[in-house]
Amino acid sequence: MGTLGRVIYTVGNWIRGTGQALDRVGSLLQGSHRLEEHLSRHRTLMNVFDKSPLVDKDVFVAPSASVIGDVQIGKGSSIWYGCVLRGDVNNISVGSGTNIQDNSLVHVAKTNLGGKELPTTIGDNVTIGHSAVIHGCTVEDESFVGMGATLLDGVVVEKHAMVAAGSLVRENTRIPSGEVWGGNPAKFMRKLTDEEMAYISKSAENYINLAHIHAVENSKSFEEIEVERALRRKYARKDEDYDSMLGIVRETPAELILPDNVLPEKTTTRVPTTHY
Repeated sequence: MGTLGRVIYTVGNWIRGTGQALDRVGSLLQGSHRLEEHLSRHRTLMNVFDKSPLVDKDVFVAPSASVIGDVQIGKGSSIWYGCVLRGDVNNISVGSGTNIQDNSLVHVAKTNLGGKELPTTIGDNVTIGHSAVIHGCTVEDESFVGMGATLLDGVVVEKHAMVAAGSLVRENTRIPSGEVWGGNPAKFMRKLTDEEMAYISKSAENYINLAHIHAVENSKSFEEIEVERALRRKYARKDEDYDSMLGIVRETPAELILPDNVLPEKTTTRVPTTHY
């Protein structure tokens, strides 16, 4: 670096240092209302060479999740916080209405001991519990994989089948429809009841609604969050019994009411407000 280069570098360093100092002073003046921005290289959706994720616009992908490479996700599905779906050496397909819960890992196999190339295919309305590992498997429609379960290469979980939490399912195992498998290694435990089969569908439906709530929260601006925080502090001390004794009806602020498409079964009745 020549003399001129050193001068330019020194001036640039001084300007950056001054900017950082001004930012710290400004943040100090803003107090608890300040917004601190931290540089992060994390990308929710990331290409690998010419492979890029194909994600329906109605899918919720949490900010801390990673969907990488040749991954396709259908309408109404949700990928929760800390999940990694890595479709680099093969492809991953996730159907509609499926939820892959926090810290789960989905990967694929290009080669294995059997010499097979194994993508991962996850069907519609599937529930995959927290911290599950799904590797080169097929998980069919309306099936259930419990928390912390591990499914190795070539596993097939048939429709309406359940893998118990914490199970290790060995390579090329097929779990028939209507059965619960669990343990290490996973083995047949019992048949699913009709109530449990209904619960699998209900679980997927619940997560579709829950994903809408999280999508709304994650899309809010800093100003909207601050307004809500102030309103919640104001209405946190609301005592409905005490208000009823005084004949006061307090209307919930519009900012604190969830959109209709988040909880379709919830109806909000507006009543006249007595100002106080």
